[in-house]
Amino acid sequence: MPPKIEIPAIVKVAKADEEWKKQLSAAAYQVLRHEDTERAFTSPLHENHASGIYYCAGCDLPAYSSEQKFDSGTGWPSFWQPIDPKVVETRTDSKFFMTRTEVHCARCGGHQGHLFDDGPKPTGLRYCINGVSLKFVAG
Repeated sequence: MPPKIEIPAIVKVAKADEEWKKQLSAAAYQVLRHEDTERAFTSPLHENHASGIYYCAGCDLPAYSSEQKFDSGTGWPSFWQPIDPKVVETRTDSKFFMTRTEVHCARCGGHQGHLFDDGPKPTGLRYCINGVSLKFVAG
């Protein structure tokens, strides 16, 4: 079982684009800062079944717990809820001739993935998250 994580007050992080480029891998930069999507089934975190916490790769905010992770069959790490509702923010994405709900880190604004209403109980939600937007810490 992962450790209980206390979520501090969310203080927004803002950095210049050049700072983000230096801090993040090229793939993480494209996903977190430019709302790109990694290819399905390419993230090592998709097949990760270890107990622990998934942190935002941009600012280290605890975002998801292994206890809420499930295999959605989609090729991306999926969670039925974040570790705490205040760690994510959502907004409407109308790109590609469809309407979806984007998921962003509440602290750094980094794009993590999308939210769908086809997940398991108890929430019925599926946070479909790009693995490069996260860092995993076993525990």
